[in-house]
Amino acid sequence: MDLFPIFTSLKGRRILVVGGGAVAERKARSLLAAGAEVLAGAPAFSRGLLSLAAEARVELLQEEFNPEWLDSVWLVVAATDSRELNRSIAQLAEEKRLFINVVDDPELSSFQVPSIVDRSPLVIAISSSGTAPVLARRVRERIESLFDHSWGALAQLAARHRSAIRSLRPGLQRRRQFYDWLLDGPVASKLRANRSADAERAILQELSRPEKAPIGEVLLVGAGPGDPGLLTLKALRALNEADVILYDRLVSDEVLELARRDAERIFVGKTPGENHHATQMRIHDLMVRHARKGQRVVRLKGGDAFVFGRGGEELEHLTAHDIPFQVVPGLTAGLACTAYAGIPLTHREHAHSVRFLTAHSANRPDLDWKSLAQPGQTLVFYMGVSQIVDLQSQLLKRGRAPDTPFALIENGTRSQQRVLTGRLSELASLATYHSFVAPSLLVIGEVAALGTKLSWYGMHINHLESSEHDNQFRRPQDRTANIAHA
Repeated sequence: MDLFPIFTSLKGRRILVVGGGAVAERKARSLLAAGAEVLAGAPAFSRGLLSLAAEARVELLQEEFNPEWLDSVWLVVAATDSRELNRSIAQLAEEKRLFINVVDDPELSSFQVPSIVDRSPLVIAISSSGTAPVLARRVRERIESLFDHSWGALAQLAARHRSAIRSLRPGLQRRRQFYDWLLDGPVASKLRANRSADAERAILQELSRPEKAPIGEVLLVGAGPGDPGLLTLKALRALNEADVILYDRLVSDEVLELARRDAERIFVGKTPGENHHATQMRIHDLMVRHARKGQRVVRLKGGDAFVFGRGGEELEHLTAHDIPFQVVPGLTAGLACTAYAGIPLTHREHAHSVRFLTAHSANRPDLDWKSLAQPGQTLVFYMGVSQIVDLQSQLLKRGRAPDTPFALIENGTRSQQRVLTGRLSELASLATYHSFVAPSLLVIGEVAALGTKLSWYGMHINHLESSEHDNQFRRPQDRTANIAHA
């Protein structure tokens, strides 16, 4: 974070704007809207600034810049058309420990003026740290469309009744539930319909009712494979409304960054060599304990909770203890990671079916390996690194062709994504040679070869370049990998 976002009160404070043109006028009007006392200095002024001075809203100093102007102000805005003068003003401001904004010159500025969505008293500020004002403006335009002007009235209504809300809804949890009702219930809808008196009556009626005991619940939320852009809208909302978040090892930091800042975050991930049964029982206990306190608990899992995520077991435990719950599906790794690797799971010419399995299946003698070894299908193995040698051995022994393409996807959908493609006969040796580690997803089947030409994201290491008639069992270091960066 290059800039620390801060909202400051300028009411009654003298702010200096150096410059007399259209840009200086625009900055002066913005400062006036915030209640500042504006002092503008320049040899000449625009018609608009002269008009503001005639209305006694701006004080004008009609002369060349004078360093003494800095002696009685809180902030400085330099809006002249001379970079040398702007640089000099910035240096003097720095010496006097005054924050300065040099218009369109972030290098000389100690603060930036953001793009603003004004729903006063709700104000949303967007900044690109001065590097891309057009981008900040585009973001502002999108946000403008999300928040109609009733949000300002809603914020004013909440401010008027803040003391009563604090008194009648003591405790952070109870107040949060009340504000959720305020934002999502009849008050907000009445304000959108421009019925402010009805909205006022609705909030007074709700505050006068006896308060119900808070009822906690658990939301089983799939976080997807890592890219925060793949979160569903419901998942994002759950993260922003959570009191407690119980998250797994595979939930990315970028996803957690989207959660409510004051939510309690508890890591419940399982690591190799750990007693997973004991860890799962701890998860069950935490869900029940926090829900019984009336808290909203988000059980956040990588991918989807119902695809090799033990979500069913957790819901069974909640049901046995009469804890209300909801399920928010997530995008499972088998779908998302293969898409990011450019691998279609089915294809009319290559695969008529797809199977999702865990790599731990390699140790199951009851598994129908003969069926899995049949061509024309796609096998997707979750947690595919630890059992790669056994998986390769079982499939080859049961008849899967040695030249069957495979793709190993490490850190799928994340910025560190790597994809390794090769032939089944070389799977274990190539994975070891290129140091692939968890989390990785293994895809076996003819469609894996399509990733070599449909790759569009991250790094792709291709060992399918040689002819089908070449020696399939050469050591990987005996040929050069074709590495492409998408």
